[in-house]
Amino acid sequence: MEEAARAPSVLVRQGVQSCAVPTRLASPRPDRPAPSNDVSRSRLRPPKKSLQLSARLPLDSTAISLMVVLAMLWGLQQVAIKFALVSVSPVTQAAIRSGVAMLLLAGWARWRGIALFNRDGTLPAGVIAGLLFGAEFILIYAGLEHTAAARMVVFVYLAPVLTALGLAWFVPGERLTGIQWAGVLLAFAGLVVAFADSFSAPGRATLRGDLYGVIAAALWAATTVLIRSTRLAAARAEKTLFYQLAISAVLLAFAAIAMEESGVTRVDTTVVVSLVFQSVVVAFASYLTWFWLLTRYLAARLAVFSFLSPMFGVTFGVLILGERLSGSFVLAALLVALGIALVNLRR
Repeated sequence: MEEAARAPSVLVRQGVQSCAVPTRLASPRPDRPAPSNDVSRSRLRPPKKSLQLSARLPLDSTAISLMVVLAMLWGLQQVAIKFALVSVSPVTQAAIRSGVAMLLLAGWARWRGIALFNRDGTLPAGVIAGLLFGAEFILIYAGLEHTAAARMVVFVYLAPVLTALGLAWFVPGERLTGIQWAGVLLAFAGLVVAFADSFSAPGRATLRGDLYGVIAAALWAATTVLIRSTRLAAARAEKTLFYQLAISAVLLAFAAIAMEESGVTRVDTTVVVSLVFQSVVVAFASYLTWFWLLTRYLAARLAVFSFLSPMFGVTFGVLILGERLSGSFVLAALLVALGIALVNLRR
């Protein structure tokens, strides 16, 4: 869900102000002049309701079901990357993913009449957001060569906690409550336990990939803070996502060349399914679904479901890839997930 978490999540309080509509009209008294036709018509016309439109709704069964599915897809993405690593080098995978998703998004925007290239002052921030996004995925994809998919998804999903810290520092009105600070501490306790597990691994085999995951989470958080604190906060989510996909596609392609990656060495069913899943299902369809949910439901309540992604990622890594996790890392994953849930709680 990475892009999805970067969309502006402006919370609007619910409320509907209603005006009482008269149930009957008083008939004119004999000792008073009859009202004019204009006044009579005005009385017959119900007064307009003054509505403070609710931009977000509480979660219903549809929203909950969709969020569980999205969390599963986002947790499964690291596994899909691992599957294709044998035949497609990591950063090349990321470049293909961004490029295909960008083309699909451009087609979607054209069909829906959404302007992606209008001048609205968002270009500088959009370019920076795209560069941060591209750097993040260089680290995620390259890191998966050095650590397990289950471990990577836990480290990357420290981003919501780091985002909350960044927003509290840079964006007015985003201060953390006591319970949210408790969530931050729990998540960082999980990080400490996870890194202790990395150092205890034979030859510290996963340390490099784990570190890449933490830096990627920091870049994800920085991107979200940038979006919330610049003109991108008022831009359409599709345009913000387009900046990230378009800029990152170019950056990732050049990075793959600079790193002298092998690129695509073989095309088979596994590779095609993995790349289609990453680009079409995750980077395009799941993020559009996420943006649709943000336009209808309370974003803070939707965000609570982000803690399911690392849990699904750990589960899929073990069940599909046969990855083994120590008891201490399972504890670290639980601490991170609980921390994410607490940080997403509102007052």
